[in-house]
Amino acid sequence: SGKLLLLKKAGKVSNLESSEPLKGTLGIAHTRWATHGGPSDANAHPHLTADRAIAVVHNGIMTNYDVVKRQLQESGVQFSSDTDTEVIVNLVQRERNAHPEDPVEDCVVRAMQYVQGTFGVVFTFAGPEGDNILVGCRRGSPMIVGVGEGDSEFIIASDASAIVEHTKEVIYLEDDDVVVLRRGQKPTISSLTKCSSHPGDRPTFQIQVELEEIEKGGYEDFMLKEIHDQPNSLRNCMRGRLYKKPAMDGEVAEYDIRLGGIQDQHVLQDEVKRRLDVQTAMGALSRARRILIVACGTSWHAGLIGEYLIEKHARVPVEVEYASEFRYRDPIISDSDVVIGISQSGETADTLEAIKIARSRGALTLGIVNVVGSTMGRVTDAGIYLHAGPEIGVASTKAFSAQVIVLTMLALLIGKQRDSISSADFQAICAALDDVPNKVAQVLEQSAEIREKSRYYRLAQNCLFLGRGLNFPVALEGALKLKEISYIHAEGYPAAEMKHGPIALIDRFMPVVIVAPSTDPQYDKVKSNVEEVHARKGALIVITDVGNHDFDRLAEVVVRIELTHTALDPLLTVVPLQLLSYHIAKDRGCNVDQPRNLAKSVTVE
Repeated sequence: SGKLLLLKKAGKVSNLESSEPLKGTLGIAHTRWATHGGPSDANAHPHLTADRAIAVVHNGIMTNYDVVKRQLQESGVQFSSDTDTEVIVNLVQRERNAHPEDPVEDCVVRAMQYVQGTFGVVFTFAGPEGDNILVGCRRGSPMIVGVGEGDSEFIIASDASAIVEHTKEVIYLEDDDVVVLRRGQKPTISSLTKCSSHPGDRPTFQIQVELEEIEKGGYEDFMLKEIHDQPNSLRNCMRGRLYKKPAMDGEVAEYDIRLGGIQDQHVLQDEVKRRLDVQTAMGALSRARRILIVACGTSWHAGLIGEYLIEKHARVPVEVEYASEFRYRDPIISDSDVVIGISQSGETADTLEAIKIARSRGALTLGIVNVVGSTMGRVTDAGIYLHAGPEIGVASTKAFSAQVIVLTMLALLIGKQRDSISSADFQAICAALDDVPNKVAQVLEQSAEIREKSRYYRLAQNCLFLGRGLNFPVALEGALKLKEISYIHAEGYPAAEMKHGPIALIDRFMPVVIVAPSTDPQYDKVKSNVEEVHARKGALIVITDVGNHDFDRLAEVVVRIELTHTALDPLLTVVPLQLLSYHIAKDRGCNVDQPRNLAKSVTVE
């Protein structure tokens, strides 16, 4: 009919189920993460012009929306929402009114010149032409085009998991791409900054996601499934990378590590090879004067563990930075540096910008990413995929452990190349690494016991997590998990810093979680920290190793796990903290898969 039909509600997608479904063969939809204006029916997507001639969905932030909105209001435009997105759709209408004979995609391109910030937008139109066209464009926010059966069905999406039920063939769009889908035609892709169209010049790729991987598979929540999937995801992460070399006569088979993404010669572009005078990314890593790791959230915690391991085993200086701070502080970077970006999704806006800065200053850039085909996987010089499988729950679990595994293998490989780790240590850690999935599976067997013990802490308002050395980042990660999904205020600290402020907060209503394996080189000092918390009547929860009873008289809860080589402690000590956070959140009635105010992939600043 050429009319735009609209259905939208605040809250969960399930809220739409009570409404009469819309029928058609062309449409747009979006689950909004509130930035401008609170969650409400008026602020929900899609947004339409007042005459319902144009509709848009938008992932991103328009940073200059207030200025442009005032200009549009002065020209008589009425707004019905608090969003920046409604400004964008009215910009397109202004261009259509000024150029009614022009193709709608030209109007979109002109309108988007006024938009500052990040966006992945898709427009649809009323009228005869609107029945046959969708126009999308991106800058900073991810966007792909799914290609259905017979090249007659196309789907624009921000993530592969949204379309895997319908197709596995996708076209990846780059920054400033404009894609036009016309019924019965192949997509045409042009640029926001160049007016030439290049139909069919983008290859299609096969996405490596199975439908069953993004289903719960019998678990109550995706987060619980992903916690329990860690033995399997860690094996997949190491498969083909950690292996035993064939033994010669009379010799014992030895472990070795191969990371093709940084060791294969064909990975680096010729220009990078000439500029850095290397043939592989491993060559640059082995002679780097400094390694910089940029990341956000959970990935930043994994980066801290990587810092400990690379400095200890490879003897290369490492700095770990919040990507959101790194990109704005004019960092000193040279071509003797290697910058590693870590991101589960490969679409984290701040980390991508940090990588772009590093590349512009001549550093080799590497990505440690889970999602194959993501933006980070495409813009870095080389990298390593996690192969942990899709992670649906907002709070990261198996991606964190996979990041730590990859960083451990990377540290060992650099150390071997630089001859800074002994053969005996290399073999011992590799052997322990090979057995880590089995150890994680043993820890997961305690889930029911941890659930029972966690009930006592569901009413807590605050919580403190403490650890030393490699277990300090584990404490940070445990605190993040608890605050993300249970909404209990939690902080992680190096255990030695407790006396520099946090100890003032400790009383019998304050749970204090201390990671204290007896293999920790600073174990005696950690025991002293436990004594200090006990003396102040703090509610102690201690994570330690099997057979250690040093804390029986001090702690309310002791979780004992089977440990392995000290270098791998974080892979095991983090699992009880994931389970503890999960069970506390469930007892508090929280939605663990979709915590309030959080998004799985942070594609805006």
